[in-house]
Amino acid sequence: MEFKEFLPSDILKPYVRHYYIFESDADIAFDDTVFPSGDMEMIFNLGSGEWQSAVKDKFLKTPPIELWGQITKPLAIKSKGKHTMLGIKFFTHSAAYFFNDELGIFNNQVSDTGDIIGRPAKQLHNQLLEAKSAERRIGLVELFLLKQLVGSEKKSFKINKVAHILNSIKQNAAEANISYIASKHNITARYLQQLVYRHTGLTPTSFNKINRFQLGLKLIAKNQHPLTSIAYQCGYFDQSHFIRDFKSFTGVTPSSYLQHTTPVNQLLQPVR
Repeated sequence: MEFKEFLPSDILKPYVRHYYIFESDADIAFDDTVFPSGDMEMIFNLGSGEWQSAVKDKFLKTPPIELWGQITKPLAIKSKGKHTMLGIKFFTHSAAYFFNDELGIFNNQVSDTGDIIGRPAKQLHNQLLEAKSAERRIGLVELFLLKQLVGSEKKSFKINKVAHILNSIKQNAAEANISYIASKHNITARYLQQLVYRHTGLTPTSFNKINRFQLGLKLIAKNQHPLTSIAYQCGYFDQSHFIRDFKSFTGVTPSSYLQHTTPVNQLLQPVR
């Protein structure tokens, strides 16, 4: 397996955390679990392999152009065959620039971007299949995103406010008082909740928990500190609360996670 990240051009840096290309030459099958990241992703499948994601009590094949909504609980996936995937990882707030729907409708599922965006996304997929170099593929994606941004000026004020709210929550992870943050931004707590959910698919509380979970995941992977220390670094008051949240997002305890790290989560953990 090979995973490479690419930074966006200056004009798209406010919208895209990074692009990535994931390639697997091994024609094998495996099961894995995807954890909450706090970000939405668009993924173009360019290889011959097949991905499936869990939907209730069965697995369904994912579409050629995947839109990953916010994942708020562990999501089981299956893979078989050889893969080439090009992914766009948006910032938590910035996917709202590219989709007109309330983003919560995409939560905990892999949707078909071709159905949501339509012909432009399908045309891009065909162009990416024909392109041979990573540079050419990234260039095509950037041109597509710039075209999709046209006409999004009306959204900018609200989305920028959401970005500032999320930043306030991140800066005070242990004391993310929604009423206090709302007063700082001259809005009501109820409107803050609605604004953040509509433009991210997450409630402020869920965003805070996932943000702390991701920090904990990185610290656990380094295996340099005891769990009690990691819990405090992530803004928890005790170790048991941290373990409870960690298990709700992964399905396993921190110690079990270290013993059974999985291929996709090792490669695709977000860089923040």
